[in-house]
Amino acid sequence: MNPSTAVRKQRQIVAILILLIIVTTVVGMGMGYSSLSYNRLIPTLFGQGTFKEEFVLFSVRLPRIAITLLSGMALALSGAILQSISRNDLADPGILGINSGAGVAISVFFLFFPIEAGSFIYMLPIVAFIGAVITACLIYIFSYSRTEGLQPVRLVLTGVGFSMALSGIMIVLISSAERSKVDFIARWIAGNIWGTDWVFVWAMLPWLLILLPFTFYKANRMNLLTLDEHVSIGVGVPVERERLILLLTAVALAASAVSVTGGIAFVGLMAPHIAKALVGPRHQLFLPIAVLVGGWMLLLADTIGRNIAEPSIPVGIMISFIGAPYFVYLLLKK
Repeated sequence: MNPSTAVRKQRQIVAILILLIIVTTVVGMGMGYSSLSYNRLIPTLFGQGTFKEEFVLFSVRLPRIAITLLSGMALALSGAILQSISRNDLADPGILGINSGAGVAISVFFLFFPIEAGSFIYMLPIVAFIGAVITACLIYIFSYSRTEGLQPVRLVLTGVGFSMALSGIMIVLISSAERSKVDFIARWIAGNIWGTDWVFVWAMLPWLLILLPFTFYKANRMNLLTLDEHVSIGVGVPVERERLILLLTAVALAASAVSVTGGIAFVGLMAPHIAKALVGPRHQLFLPIAVLVGGWMLLLADTIGRNIAEPSIPVGIMISFIGAPYFVYLLLKK
């Protein structure tokens, strides 16, 4: 595929994905426990709805939709970065234990560090980032060999081991906590979106506004990092430094997402693969598509989970229904 054809195809796919996101958003705004008539959506958006209609739309539906969309984008981009720097198609912040590291940090902070509610929300992404960084560093150390560099298979196995161990730590924390706090941690583990107010959007948005453009800026370096390590060094790439910077970027993206959505896996695994299948492995082409695919997938899963049953099915479980078989398929294929 020549460059101009690839760019044209990318723009077409981006337009289709934006349309899918808009359609899913409109469907999600009208569906839920308190239904909102679709012929009342536009008047309500322009401030001509009843008090109930405006409350349901602006205080319940729209912040949840925004959080879900932004979190899916962040997780997809995090997964794409991890797959590139590790040269491993199975890498994902949920599978590798990074999400679990963030979850343990949030649980400890929530249980043992009383803090004002207003500050708590803005502290969550920072606390999650600290826990995720510590976990990522440990996984990297255990997966790295001086003679062979970063070993892809060992990375996945080490990550899965850390994920299981950290999940066990969270269960121990639950067993010694108050009932009200247990409910919060249990919802986090299930991947139930609990940050459903505008303040959570404002807490998460700055991370994405900085890290998304930065990752796109690093797209060419990521192209080189996917090559053999000796080739990357030969063309002048400081491999270890770039890997560390991009690893911290991936961890920050995952931490900002899971701090308000809970432990959601597989979005970062599937979205980059779907994007690469559509436009190829060049990062400049597939990263924007992966971001939109991840946002749409999580938004669609949450919309279905909220309306398919009562009480609603957590979005983390809905994604796992699709992601777990896909992970096994990739494992067998590779």
